[in-house]
Amino acid sequence: MKKLITLLVLIIAIAGGAFWFITSDRLNALIAEQIQVQGTKFTEQTVTVAKVDMQLIHGAGTINGLILNNPEGYSSVPLFALNEITLDINLTSLTKVADGKPIIIDAVVINNPEALVEFNGQGGSNIQQVLDAIEKNVPKSSSTESTEPVSTTDAPRIIVKKLVLAEVALRVDLTKLGNTTHRKVLPEIYLTNIGGTEGLPANELGGELIKRSLSAIWKSAKKDQQRIIEDKLKEKAKAKIKEKVTDKVKHKAKKLLGDLF
Repeated sequence: MKKLITLLVLIIAIAGGAFWFITSDRLNALIAEQIQVQGTKFTEQTVTVAKVDMQLIHGAGTINGLILNNPEGYSSVPLFALNEITLDINLTSLTKVADGKPIIIDAVVINNPEALVEFNGQGGSNIQQVLDAIEKNVPKSSSTESTEPVSTTDAPRIIVKKLVLAEVALRVDLTKLGNTTHRKVLPEIYLTNIGGTEGLPANELGGELIKRSLSAIWKSAKKDQQRIIEDKLKEKAKAKIKEKVTDKVKHKAKKLLGDLF
C-alpha cells in the first residue's frame, strides 16, 4: 500500500508539473523561440515574434506580431507581417500523441497579414528569393506525403486541416521596372490538408506553412505583374498606331495642299 501511495504521489506530481508547463509562459517562450530559430533557418532572413499565447487545455492559441524581414538589396519594409495568427487545436488528437498519432490543428487563420512583393531591375523578386531558400532548406519529406508508418519514438507530427489567409494587404512594387507600386486586398486564400495523413515534424511545419502562404501570394503578384506588363505593351502599341496615323494624315494633308497650290 505504501508503494502504491508513493507511485500515485509521483504520478500526480508529474501530471501537475506538465499542467503547470502547458499553462505557463514557459511554453509560450519556447514556441516563440522555435518560430524565430526555425523561421530564420528556413527563409535565411530574420524572423521575429512579438507574443505567443497557447491555451492548450482550451484547444486554442494565438501568435502576434510575426515578422519576416526583407532580403538584403530590397527595402527595409518587412516582406511578410503576420499581425495575428489563431490556431484551433483538436483536443482529442492531443490525447493520442503517446500512441504515435499526429496532433491535428483544425484551422490556422492568419488575419490581415501584410505582404510586399518587390521586383528588382533584373526582374528578380524578394519573395522568389525567400521561396528558393525555403525550397533548399526545408527537408523534402515536408513537401511530400509519406506513406510509411510513423514510429512512436519520432518527434510529434502535426496535420493542419485548413490554413486561411484572410484579407492579405498586398503591395507589388514595380518601381525598379519603370512602373509604380500597386496595392490590393486579396480575397481569402484557403489551403487544406497540410501534412497529409501522417503529419509533418513539428520543427518543419512552420517552413511548410510559410512556403504555402508565400506561394499563394506570389501567384497573385505574378498575375498582377503580367497584367501590368501587358497593359503597358498595349499602351505602347496604341501610341505607335496613333503616331503612324498622325504621320499618314499629315502626309496626305501636305500632298493635298501641294496639289491645290
